[in-house]
Amino acid sequence: MRHIFIVNPTAGKSGDQQDLAERIRSLGLESEIVYTAGPGHARQLAREAGAAGQPARLYACGGDGTLNEVVNGAAGFGQLAVTNVPLGTGNDFLRIFGPRFRAGFSDLAALSRGPQADFDLMDCNGLLGIGVICAGVDARIAADVHRYKALPLVSGTGAYVLSLLVNVLFKGICIPMRTELGGRTYDGQTAILCICNGRYYGGGFMPVGDAMPDDGVLDMLLVPKISRTTFFRFVGPYSKGSYRNYPHLIRDYHGQSVTFSADRPITVVVDGEVMRDTRFTVRLSEQTIPFFYPGDLDYSPKKPR
Repeated sequence: MRHIFIVNPTAGKSGDQQDLAERIRSLGLESEIVYTAGPGHARQLAREAGAAGQPARLYACGGDGTLNEVVNGAAGFGQLAVTNVPLGTGNDFLRIFGPRFRAGFSDLAALSRGPQADFDLMDCNGLLGIGVICAGVDARIAADVHRYKALPLVSGTGAYVLSLLVNVLFKGICIPMRTELGGRTYDGQTAILCICNGRYYGGGFMPVGDAMPDDGVLDMLLVPKISRTTFFRFVGPYSKGSYRNYPHLIRDYHGQSVTFSADRPITVVVDGEVMRDTRFTVRLSEQTIPFFYPGDLDYSPKKPR
């Protein structure tokens, strides 16, 4: 079994890649380390691994964007399995494995021999996603975060807060959008549209706490027009998966597809990857991806005691 580590050299802190390389070499596996040269390269490397025809485990070393590229390159090659080695701060998908996810997925020995499960994939206008797709003010906030990360003394969390404040206070929460969820149609001002295969996005928001990545169901939430005051009062409970307590604010749908459109381009974020178009269809893909993980972690939702 080949173990291919696809490393995003821009992720993490200075020295992380050297430390990672030393830990990989100490494993004693048939391993290969390849570094990405820019956007899209991780996808290309994963596809090349699939075309080689040999069974392999692919380690996306970086954030959610790196994982997304590796998933898109590996999908369709049944002999490949993927995982995510967390570098930096953006590893929302791995949060489904519980609070110990970072330590667990950084233990390369345990990860290399861990079990795997076939995870569902979402197809958004041809781009595959494994975690969460958003298409409302949450997407616009996520798409603008990089603008604020470059500011002096601004952390990743600080950049997200700045983006949230600018988008909500100055750019407006809602956009006019037509959404078709199963047999139901909503046509009007829309604040949030969130489609979950995983459970987390936006640095720890968990809109649907019981979403499962292998149940063949996409869990979708739509929030129609709301005021700024209501938004700030509601965003906390929304981030903790309390949508069932707000039926007057949130419409939920659990199925296989959703189509939405607008007169002007909509900003959509798929596992951190930004797309813009006037019409989107998100559906459960016919493809799944084998995902491997440390044997002492579990991705099932934790039931409250």
